[in-house]
Amino acid sequence: MENHQKQFVLSLLAYAVQRDIPAEKLCRLAGFELSDLRNQEDIKFSHKQLSDLWLNAAHLSNDMFFGLHFGESLQLTALGIVGEIVKSSTTVGGAITIAASLTPLLTDFFVMEVTRATKQFTIRLIPDPKKRKEFPFAFQQTLDFFIVFIIHELDGLLLTKIQPKTVKFPDNITNLKEYERILRCRPDRKPNEYSLSFDSKYWDEPILTANYALQKSLLEKVNTKKSEQITNNTFQSRIYNHLLSNAYLGLVSLEEIAANFNISPRTLQRKLKEEGISYQELADDVRKSLALHYLSSGNYYVKEISYMLGYNELSAFSRAFKRWTGTTPGLYPKPN
Repeated sequence: MENHQKQFVLSLLAYAVQRDIPAEKLCRLAGFELSDLRNQEDIKFSHKQLSDLWLNAAHLSNDMFFGLHFGESLQLTALGIVGEIVKSSTTVGGAITIAASLTPLLTDFFVMEVTRATKQFTIRLIPDPKKRKEFPFAFQQTLDFFIVFIIHELDGLLLTKIQPKTVKFPDNITNLKEYERILRCRPDRKPNEYSLSFDSKYWDEPILTANYALQKSLLEKVNTKKSEQITNNTFQSRIYNHLLSNAYLGLVSLEEIAANFNISPRTLQRKLKEEGISYQELADDVRKSLALHYLSSGNYYVKEISYMLGYNELSAFSRAFKRWTGTTPGLYPKPN
């Protein structure tokens, strides 16, 4: 059986590297070696190790909302567990129910409970009081990650961006604007409750059959590019990999990616300019790379590729593609 907690830690480390934190250092500060993580399939982590991992990731990135941003940045198939959900579900409601049952594979800080009413369905994260008290920072970071990840999971199941009706926390939020940006609604305060609710219309929505194939295809592309650039730890390579990893619903905006890296849009542009490239050039390069990848796979119509890359009009995609390659998508050589 796949070690999902190990995959979670590996994904967290991959994101930390994007944030310019050495993976070896972060592992050592958390009390384990990166080599052991890579080589031991049955590796297990204590609550203290996971707590130290979160604490040092937040400290070294100077980002007390590391879990929130990690959840925002995580591509859908990175944990493996989402693939299991997609393959064993036919509707959104079924997928959410299965996801709740699989939560203990990743954490025991809380359990997930799903309830359904006439106008909405609600996902509650019910904490373990003892672990919440003993590891408060790790608990909050893990919970923030899960709340964002739930929203992104729904995005991926329907290939559209879903807005919660409500998000509730029991405590005051120190950076309300950033939570509102990432959660797509203004969080409310309610004693003893961590929850998200969504319009009931999504519950019986069928999962798009192309989803899993699309995510798998994209992940293959991401992994290929990451292996090519593993020794190239420039700022532009980290931004490029982040854009590529999160391109299943179109490319994220300059403002969104700057917030995720905990810097201002102006600082992001300046750092890229120092390396001789602009954000627009980088984004264009990602779109070109993905367009060629999707066309070469032979699995998608041109109109689908245009939509996946965030173009509102097919004509706009065709013009961009001709600028990149000198030909149109329809005339591009098809695989044998």
